[in-house]
This record gives sequence, structure tokens and C-alpha cells, in this order.
Amino acid sequence: MDADETFMKLAIAQAKKAEKLSEVPIGCVIVCDGKVIGRGYNRRNTDKSPLAHAEISAIRKAAKAVGDWRLEECTLYVTLEPCPMCAGAIVQARVKRCVIGCMNPKAGCAGSVTNLLDMKGFNHQVEVRSGVCAEKCSAMLKEFFKKLRQRDAAAKAAKAKGLEPEEP
Repeated sequence: MDADETFMKLAIAQAKKAEKLSEVPIGCVIVCDGKVIGRGYNRRNTDKSPLAHAEISAIRKAAKAVGDWRLEECTLYVTLEPCPMCAGAIVQARVKRCVIGCMNPKAGCAGSVTNLLDMKGFNHQVEVRSGVCAEKCSAMLKEFFKKLRQRDAAAKAAKAKGLEPEEP
């Protein structure tokens, strides 16, 4: 197992924390000199904030750890391809590398919809590696959304019968 796989497994562990909160299971870790300096997981519903993405949380913690907003020698590991907001934050933080678990064809901005991490017009470009632990990252998301659809269908059926839905 290479270092990227090792650190992606730590990002997956962060994603599992989100899943325990019934959040979309997305996790992130930021590494500098072989040491994790920032961790985060999706908390949008929990925090009632559109900014509570895994990457934003991890970037905030990493910047505090190094005492600077520049994360120029860092690698960010994330289980799902970053959205436009997170890709922008990664560029703004001057992250050196971004390692991605699985791609996001509906909202990904590291190559799927667009690639904000490698736009030549910006003053910084980020080296990208994708597909690290892709099957595990993808399966975790697919299973989460499958359970969510089942729960929603059960709640809809209960409502149609005039019953209160059961708590998950």
C-alpha cells in the first residue's frame, strides 16, 4: 500500500464520522511532511451551514496548525471530488497536491464538470491524483444514498397511510 492509500483510508475514517451523523459520507485529511495536520468531514445538516464541507474544515484546521493560510507543501486527501467552493478553497490555500477517492460527475471541479484545480488563468495550479481507494469511496456513497432513498420511500408510504414515520 502506498502513502496515498494510507492517507485516503484516514479520509474514509472521517467520512464514516459524517455517516454516523446521517450526513453525506465525505471525509478529508491534509498531510504535511508525512503528518496529518487537518481533518474534516461533511457536517452541512448538523451545522446548518452550506460551508460545512469536509475540505473547508480540514483546510481551516491545517492553516491553524501551520500558522499560515498557505498550505504550499501539503497534500489534501478527499473521498469525493471537490465541489466548486472546495476546489476554490484548495487553490486559494495553495495546496500542492489533491488526492481524490472517487469522482463526482454532477458537481466535481477537479476534472468532471470542470477543473478549477488546473486552470492556467489562476495564479496557482494543484497536482491531482484521482481514483485512490475509488471503489471503497464510491461504495460508501452509493450505500448511503440507497438507504436514504429507502427511508424517504418508507416515510412517504407511512404519510400516505396517515401514520407517523418511524425514527431511523
